[in-house]
Amino acid sequence: MPASTELDLTIPGISCASCAGRVEHALNALDGVSDISVNTMTKRAHLRLDGATLPQVDAALSRAGYPAQMATTTLDVEGMSCASCVGRVERALLARPDVTAATANLMANTASVTHAPGLDAAALARTVTDSGYPARPAAPGQRAAGPDRGGESRELQRDFLIALVLTLPVFIAEMGGHMIPGFHHWLVGLTGTTPLWVAQMVLTALVLAIPGRRFFAVGIPALLRGAPEMNSLVALGAGTAFLFSTVVTLAPQIVPPASRHVYFEAAAVIVTLILMGRWLEARAKGRAGEAIRRLVELAPDHATLMRDGRPVQVPVAELQTGDLVRLAPGERVAVDGVITEGRGSIDESMLTGEPLPVEKGADDPVTGGTVNGSAPLTYRVTATGADTALARIVAMVEAAQAGKLPVQALVDRITRVFVPAVMALAVLAVALWLIFGPGLAEAVVAGVAVLIIACPCAMGLAVPVSIMVGTGRGAELGVLFRRGEALQRLAEATTVAFDKTGTLTLGRPELTGIWTESIAEDEALRLTAAAETRSEHPLAAAIVAAAERRGLSLPDATEIDTAAGRGLTARVQGRSLLIGNRAALEEAGVTLSATLASSAEGAAAEGATPVHLSIDGVHSASLALADPVRPESADTVAALHELGLRCVMLSGDTKATAQAVGERLGIDEAKGGLRPDDKLTAIGEMGEHTVFVGDGINDAPALAAAGTGIAIGTGTDIAIESADAVLISGDPFGVVRAVRLSRAVMRNIRQNLFWAFAYNTALIPVAMGVLVPFGGPQLSPMLGAAAMAMSSVFVVGNALRLRRAA
Repeated sequence: MPASTELDLTIPGISCASCAGRVEHALNALDGVSDISVNTMTKRAHLRLDGATLPQVDAALSRAGYPAQMATTTLDVEGMSCASCVGRVERALLARPDVTAATANLMANTASVTHAPGLDAAALARTVTDSGYPARPAAPGQRAAGPDRGGESRELQRDFLIALVLTLPVFIAEMGGHMIPGFHHWLVGLTGTTPLWVAQMVLTALVLAIPGRRFFAVGIPALLRGAPEMNSLVALGAGTAFLFSTVVTLAPQIVPPASRHVYFEAAAVIVTLILMGRWLEARAKGRAGEAIRRLVELAPDHATLMRDGRPVQVPVAELQTGDLVRLAPGERVAVDGVITEGRGSIDESMLTGEPLPVEKGADDPVTGGTVNGSAPLTYRVTATGADTALARIVAMVEAAQAGKLPVQALVDRITRVFVPAVMALAVLAVALWLIFGPGLAEAVVAGVAVLIIACPCAMGLAVPVSIMVGTGRGAELGVLFRRGEALQRLAEATTVAFDKTGTLTLGRPELTGIWTESIAEDEALRLTAAAETRSEHPLAAAIVAAAERRGLSLPDATEIDTAAGRGLTARVQGRSLLIGNRAALEEAGVTLSATLASSAEGAAAEGATPVHLSIDGVHSASLALADPVRPESADTVAALHELGLRCVMLSGDTKATAQAVGERLGIDEAKGGLRPDDKLTAIGEMGEHTVFVGDGINDAPALAAAGTGIAIGTGTDIAIESADAVLISGDPFGVVRAVRLSRAVMRNIRQNLFWAFAYNTALIPVAMGVLVPFGGPQLSPMLGAAAMAMSSVFVVGNALRLRRAA
């Protein structure tokens, strides 16, 4: 890599010469940065790094209030097999001065790199390749189907079967005598010891050279670079057993008579068992990515485009915004759109987790991947390709799966020194056996057993496999984790704070009650709605909508006059109407009916807004309008209480309304009359283990500031972008599902980490021979290989249980 690196950074915050000056000042304060020039027009800064790194530059610009805009590249990486491999790939990328962050994913065989704009993806791939792991830039959209394990699984299955066929004769020849008395003596008498050993040597050499070649091709170069990893341990272990046995076979005089034993079966069985473990692991990994693949497969390949009034079958990729698409009964929606003709139900369960179909009609949106019911529909395309809801969902899940949880930092620190420590322990085991043991053969066995049993595969898989399965399961349940670390933070939450309007309520006022005197309900509603027709106030719209639902015909209103904060006056069919709050009627000299006023006050105490109607100076009706509580809200709060979480409501509505809704739902604390900055303050006071759930633009700051922000998917794009997780359906009970799932994922990760670490902690000393002085057995390398392979399969299999979580 060159000694100096030139960078061109985009800095969106530059808006004037003063901004440019502050950027230059921040950069000049860094050692190792030169040739600085900032262009106000292009909002770009050019600089040369001579010792400084991009993370230092980024941090300096962020402190100055002008963060740089970075680019992200995804690389496909081959050969990663354990946590040590992941660490080496990340360190190789982070060693570049033009890279700010790098995260390798063992499950997906990818690396996500955040770097300076303009950096060639091929250069990043070369950096990883030079570190021993062949890499290439991921093709656009390639990750959409999740990690493809089919080809890898078939290749490993083939190699395992080849190894198995070649290993069986070696294993039977050497171990058959332990199962069938006299078998070994009969075989030696038939062929002779040396010819038998030579045959085993040839078969074992074929095992190592053909199916086992992968371990040596990757492991030995890594060892020579001073960066040993899992393949290095296998290559050293199997290779040592094979070489020692070959020397005993071809040059026995070199080895003391007491140590002239061959371990060809150990070398062959080690490779065979580890290949079997990798094959089973690859198959399990494939199942781990099924959820996201099922999402991708929801989109059909073809659609019926209306062209010049005639239906034409075209590939979905050819659809453009504005096209009209015909949707047959039972057919999947190709892309996002808005219905123009027809009315029917759409099954959105695979996207929202909600089992009941949703009724759709003209101007209602439809989402690509959902299933039409029994009615033919026509819709206009509003989004295609990466802009569709389904594509964004897949992208969110992928981003979460590529992330690292804070708990992963512990694993990374341990695995960085793990393989070198294992190799040191293997050397120590050999030395101790040579000093205190019966001979060279036992020392070799101990060293090989330590190398084989300590491969850190399970450690590397423990966290990412649980994240992959957990986030995939979340997508099936209608819970999208936009950031993987949200899984851990949500599991640690102690308080859930809700916005009221649009989150716990439907977000639109409705007529919830009407009381009349000397006039029929429908007549009072008809007159009121007629007067409110021209008003744009949300309460007026609710009254008109209620009249339309009852099928009432509305007469024309004249002499309409509105008074802000009071109501309006109008004439309808010769009658003089006054519609407004209590103060409006009192100011007009209207005597309030005690019965009607009492009914209105009762509704107000429950959080509704009362509206009174006076006809020709007589108080004739009172109406109650309220933002209805979502049917699921009470169950959501109750379920969160069962999970041990405290529930708070933060609302911009009046304190009385907030208190009334809070009491109805069983909220622990309800705060009303809050502005966006008040919500932000309240979130800060509740601490870092707080979840905030909201849907509006005014909720975006609180969503970003909370320990975990959960956005209602039916809310604004700004709120969704500020959140860590999204509830697609808008059902607040998704918060309960999200908490349950996050706790299940973290519980699963703890189980995996315990198994991985406990396995190595317990079995490395056994492999070294700690039980032998107490009359215990010396661990066979074959059993070590089986245990190592099964530990990885166990970890992946345990994570797959999350597919049934929540």
